[in-house]
Amino acid sequence: MTEEHPATPTDSQTGALAGKTAIVTGSSRGIGAEVARLLAAQGASVVVNYRQKAPRANKVVAGIEAAGGRAVAVGADLTAEGGAQALVDAARENFGSLDLLVLNASGGMEADLGEDYAMRLNRDAQVGMLEAAVAAMPTGSRVVFVTSHQAHFIETVPTMPEYEAVARSKRAGEDALRERQPDLTGRGISLVVVSGDMIEGTVTATLLDRARPGTLDERRSDAGKLYSVEEFAAEVARMATADVPTGYTEYVGGAEHMK
Repeated sequence: MTEEHPATPTDSQTGALAGKTAIVTGSSRGIGAEVARLLAAQGASVVVNYRQKAPRANKVVAGIEAAGGRAVAVGADLTAEGGAQALVDAARENFGSLDLLVLNASGGMEADLGEDYAMRLNRDAQVGMLEAAVAAMPTGSRVVFVTSHQAHFIETVPTMPEYEAVARSKRAGEDALRERQPDLTGRGISLVVVSGDMIEGTVTATLLDRARPGTLDERRSDAGKLYSVEEFAAEVARMATADVPTGYTEYVGGAEHMK
């Protein structure tokens, strides 16, 4: 007679986000990809968003599934009509709900996407993604917006000229999201902002250091430490379930001299 052993629940069945669905924009690499993995490890089913690089997104999904989680890769340009809605539709069709939106996608230093690309992505697309998502999000859901200290404090602390347009567009995006807090509160949805210093190994940090050699060394000296992609992503993922009020800002590293 074969002895039967009850199945041991996996983290994806018992974690803090078990039964929840998350969209993480810009999650085929870097911070977004790591956030997607961490949320899946807490039990969330994750929509992994990419703009062009499907193989990278599929690799993120494969890693999540190999660890016992659930995820789907969805190609969507958030600056294009229908891009945001495609992610919301994928969340509902694949997993039946949408409970967490992590607004991680950003850019603007690309030279070939037009002078207004930074504002279209960092402000307009963030608002468009939020508006598409909240229509599907129940009471108790959360939106997490990822930004940088250089953007968050741009009105009071100057940044390098090479990054100023991006910083101002990201601050405009943050302001536009905060303006929608009364509506979010009325729906029972909280908004949390996570602001970080330059992150080691990200595309933006690499481009800035290339444009102005020594930039990263200078920031390390001023901040005392720069977070890695994995370290910063862990802080973003933590804010998905943190017991904080709507409108809260989590400062990750090096912000003391900017406040």
